Amino acid sequence: MYTSATNRLALLTSTIMGGAHKPKEHILCLLPFPEDPKILNKLREKYNVEFTYKQVFFGVGKALDPAEVPDETWHNATILVTLSSLPSSAEKAKNLKLIHLFSAGTDRLRETPVWNETEIPITNSSGVHGPQISEWVIMQILSHSHKEKLMVEWQKKHIWGNFQALGALRDCVGQRLGVLGYGAIGRQAARICKAMGMDVIAYTASPRTTPESRKDSGKYIVPNTGDADGTIPSAWYSGLDKASLHNFLKQDIDILLISVPLTPQTRHFLSAAEFEILGSKTNAFVINIARGGIINQEDLITYLKKPLSEGGLRGAALDVTDPEPLPEDNELWALDNVAITPHVSGLGTTYAERSFAILDENLENIEKGRDLINLVDKKKGY
Repeated sequence: MYTSATNRLALLTSTIMGGAHKPKEHILCLLPFPEDPKILNKLREKYNVEFTYKQVFFGVGKALDPAEVPDETWHNATILVTLSSLPSSAEKAKNLKLIHLFSAGTDRLRETPVWNETEIPITNSSGVHGPQISEWVIMQILSHSHKEKLMVEWQKKHIWGNFQALGALRDCVGQRLGVLGYGAIGRQAARICKAMGMDVIAYTASPRTTPESRKDSGKYIVPNTGDADGTIPSAWYSGLDKASLHNFLKQDIDILLISVPLTPQTRHFLSAAEFEILGSKTNAFVINIARGGIINQEDLITYLKKPLSEGGLRGAALDVTDPEPLPEDNELWALDNVAITPHVSGLGTTYAERSFAILDENLENIEKGRDLINLVDKKKGY
């Protein structure tokens, strides 16, 4: 039987606070980024820890080669810092007391032995992506509304286009942004869109009926970003059932931002019935920065091809697809009202620094007997 999450944290607290006579915590880093000595040295100076750092390269659908991490390395590790690479068995994780993920989503981990057969506390990097993904969201909103795709083609062909070909260009003032999943990304996008004159409404899994419940508590927040107190939305909606979702989608949403985690409850959360609602009154623009599986992609294509006069969607911006990579022959590539990027909206030069800042804060929380931030709830899946 493996040590409970509570006991593991107690052991971790004892070691970090114990000084030189206690064995050091061994932090194993399996990351696609090169090692940054400045970041690791800061943690070495503050805490009783040592590091093994392996830059691991892997792509979509490519698993970690077991040979890259010998069994001895797994057994020596007491803290694991990783994007999605986990030991292949619970036995190899027997000494792990904490896992810190460089990703926000945990959907790739849910079929692993470590997730299902151990009680190791897991923290994620929710919050580090807020600024850069929100900038990507705003870029897509403006690019679509100002017909940037068409004008880039004109430039490539050296054509001084006729302004009449652009049609009616609508600015953001007065439009309504519906944020499906009001986490760090949704809150920062809401902050920017509100400043641009938009109305914002929020949707969460559980009800947020009080000012206290609307706060972004227990999570990492990049300074000067987001909506920490939850005061930006003009209205809040909630639920995991379709009736609650449909009530939200019927609120004259002009732009829908999908930023919910992929769980069994949210897989194909948006299909034909939902696109019918979004297209019927506002011909909404759909943005997905979460996971491709949240959308029924074939239904999305159907409504993107539908004439606006018949309730079609006016466009979509997709940083995620189902599957990934998106096959070359997929119809989405050829649709003029669609922008596709290869799951890169979260990239940024500060990514590693911010994610290690979460680990730093949690090592201090452990030292001082405080709750962990960004702690994953396995029952919820995020």
